[in-house]
Amino acid sequence: MSLYRYALQNLPRPLLIRASYVFRLFAPLLYRGNDVECPVCKRHFSKFLSYGSNQALRQNVLCPHCLSLERHRLLWIYLNQKTNFFSKQHDVLHIAPEQCFHERFKKLKNITYFTGDLESPLAEYHFDLHQIPFDDNKFDVILCNHVLEHVEDYARCMRELYRVLKPGGWAIMQVPIDYNRELTYEDKTITSPEEREKHFWQKDHLRLFGKDYPQHLEKAGFKVKSDTFVKNLKPELRQKFRLQNEEIIYLAQK
Repeated sequence: MSLYRYALQNLPRPLLIRASYVFRLFAPLLYRGNDVECPVCKRHFSKFLSYGSNQALRQNVLCPHCLSLERHRLLWIYLNQKTNFFSKQHDVLHIAPEQCFHERFKKLKNITYFTGDLESPLAEYHFDLHQIPFDDNKFDVILCNHVLEHVEDYARCMRELYRVLKPGGWAIMQVPIDYNRELTYEDKTITSPEEREKHFWQKDHLRLFGKDYPQHLEKAGFKVKSDTFVKNLKPELRQKFRLQNEEIIYLAQK
């Protein structure tokens, strides 16, 4: 497992994505069981794998088959139960597409699927989020999760995402949030990977969002609905799916 932890901490993200395809061939065999369940891939395991930095390591969270994390499993359930994502015709922009979603979304007949990222091998289009190369009012749905903590100017990126979203469209743009912190914490003098991990939870994070996160989305133009959807699920399901009980889903609309 030390090799697994080393890879998570040190491999560049594109290489980590490619290596994961080999990892997924044998990891499920090591975790056979029925104690946890992934609602994305419908597989059962004795437990999930650990995930996160040394500063924010979480146990029993990463699905060994589809590589979903707590946030992915909650979003999957939310999209199924609270939106028309799987039933209505949509033009969808998916920024930094997650492996657990990518192939599943590509197979959907009801969406036209665009994927974008600066460098991910999963993305069809490669661009900087500060300047999205699409026309105004193009997309019905935007998914952009755990990205805005990495970018230089998150307010500008939010405005760009707002620009390319159609009026009446909606977006989900989750970020890591310290729910004990009222205000977003950002300090541009913190530049070393070690200090960024200490202050912002991960070496490549440039800030740590607080409970004011929806207000930043509103400043970019979005109307934001804060949904404590996870609390609607039965406690035994939350435990079996290994969800974060405090996570709030922010539905941003134009």
